[in-house]
Amino acid sequence: MTKVLIKKLDSSVELPTYKTNGASGMDLMAFINEPMTLKPQKSCLVPTGISVAFSSDFEIQIRPRSGLAAKNNISVLNTPGTIDSDYRGEIKVILYNHSDSDFLINNKDRIAQMILVPVIKMNLEETDILPETVRGEGGFGSTGK
Repeated sequence: MTKVLIKKLDSSVELPTYKTNGASGMDLMAFINEPMTLKPQKSCLVPTGISVAFSSDFEIQIRPRSGLAAKNNISVLNTPGTIDSDYRGEIKVILYNHSDSDFLINNKDRIAQMILVPVIKMNLEETDILPETVRGEGGFGSTGK
């Protein structure tokens, strides 16, 4: 396990936890004073009341919760969202309502999940010629249906 420092921005914040031994993500909860209504086809920024610090060899990805997506059509807009290792502000989640109905967000609702992921940095080397492949420059459906 990799150590991640976590700071509660209020004493009433509940820390994220793994819900099962096999879970890869920890559920993030809304930390709000009043319920928020997420209108259909709109997004909103939901605070979590926590900030983190971890090694520069990692990022935290913010991903949708499958239950919210399947049952309510609620997703993370910029999925996966990235928390960089040098960010020390509050983690906030951009939720999007894909449905035709209002969605009510209450304090301590589980709204997303966070996953610690290794980061491999690129070393770019400029060139005028790239190696040939069978696919070549074909994209956006070029390999079939």
